[in-house]
Amino acid sequence: MSSTSSDIVIEPATDTPAPPRALPNGLAAFLVFLSSGAVLVLETVSLRLVGPYVGVTLQVTSSVIGMALAAIAYGAWMGGWLADRRDPRALLAPALVLAGIATAVTLPIVRYAGEALRGGAASAVLLLTALTVLLPAALLAGITPLVVKLQLADLRRTGQVVGRLSSIGTLGGITATLGTGFILVAALPSSVIVLALAAVLGVTGLALGFWLRRRSGAGLSTPGRAKAALALLGLSAAGLTAAAPNPCDVETAYHCARVEVDPSSPDGRTLYLNSAEHSYVDLTDPTHLKYSYAQWVGLVADLARPAGQPMDALHLGGGGFTVPAYLAATRPGSDNLVFEVDGGLVDLDKREMGLRTGPKLRAEVGDARVLLGGEPTDSRDFVVGDAFGHLVVPWHLATREMAADIRRVLRPDGIYVQNVIDYPPDRFIRAEVATVSAVFDHVALIAPPGALAGRHGANFVIVASDVPLPLAGIPARLRGLPEPAELLDEARTAAWVGDARVLTDDFAPVDQLLATA
Repeated sequence: MSSTSSDIVIEPATDTPAPPRALPNGLAAFLVFLSSGAVLVLETVSLRLVGPYVGVTLQVTSSVIGMALAAIAYGAWMGGWLADRRDPRALLAPALVLAGIATAVTLPIVRYAGEALRGGAASAVLLLTALTVLLPAALLAGITPLVVKLQLADLRRTGQVVGRLSSIGTLGGITATLGTGFILVAALPSSVIVLALAAVLGVTGLALGFWLRRRSGAGLSTPGRAKAALALLGLSAAGLTAAAPNPCDVETAYHCARVEVDPSSPDGRTLYLNSAEHSYVDLTDPTHLKYSYAQWVGLVADLARPAGQPMDALHLGGGGFTVPAYLAATRPGSDNLVFEVDGGLVDLDKREMGLRTGPKLRAEVGDARVLLGGEPTDSRDFVVGDAFGHLVVPWHLATREMAADIRRVLRPDGIYVQNVIDYPPDRFIRAEVATVSAVFDHVALIAPPGALAGRHGANFVIVASDVPLPLAGIPARLRGLPEPAELLDEARTAAWVGDARVLTDDFAPVDQLLATA
């Protein structure tokens, strides 16, 4: 009896590594929400961190947004690349801790670098904003692809997983943007927001690392030397932050502000906003106008009505409340209403600059364009435009529509004066005079001769009305001031402006016009 046998081949077992275990859905959602929201907190606060050094202009805003988007792009790409080469569970906790350290280090970096990069040069703006937001935002942006890779255990649900986590990240960004803009900035200094965010990221990273180690075993433990290095980095960041120069005495919702005592006069106070010298007040003599532009405005006010006669004045922008106080002192009984967007600045003026409000000197907090719309027609004798964001007139206060609303509020013989800062080639001031001239029948200009000749930047004061202006007494009074100034009458003003374009709500590139050639 014979039998046949067949060879049985047994394939050797292959060790196919199991995919990394997914995170619980709630934890995955939290990490994506937190990291995406933290990027937007950094982006929003960065505008306030760099403002004292390079201003708050359209270019600065665009630079911060652009750097944040670049960080998101490069961080997401790098996070995805690492997720395909390493176990994402081993990267998540260190990424969060490093993002927290990078966020904390942002403060001393900005304060030291800002001192060296002061000014509005494009290169300084780009470099300072990159130092502010690029590294921490890139680290945070890398977290979402790491989490997504962990959650893709079932390829049949790829679209659902990616879509859900993407929407959660977007919600985190929206929540952070609204929360920072409406709540945090109004309640806390920027330094506190940044350090609190750094602490949240660091603590979350440490807690996540501990949880993953407990859940997955020793394979995810961080070497002792790495822990020591992270701790040292954190302590160094805290030390640098404490030692870094702080340009602010007070941080309001809109400004980095400080008040300094005049070394030549114990009663003099100088207000700095975003490190720019903004206003001067003499606590014992409100008629003391230190700056030339304030002297020119006071001169026009002196000639607008008979001496000492009360008048109803509206001030668009408060600053140190120098001109309202001057009118209250020189024309007793005048009604001075001041629109000031920054309530924190009003409080600072009351504490440090001697401001005393009352029935005849009132401060209304809000945007001047919005508040002006609620003012009665033909209700004011004198309107002063003196609102600035850093050294720039906010664009929506520089348009023909704004000038038309000012004309509506003025009485038929009322006068509008506007303070403007510009530099050669003087494109913005020419456009602004053209804009005011498109609304008012009579427009003149006061400025230093060198500024009118295009040799240097300066303050310009536009004087406008629908009735002939009281120009006869101005030249003699200008000659009596410490600094030289020249009056361009209506004909010379029109010739100086030339064919400059009128600014409108639809087209008002103020920042670009101010950029030097």
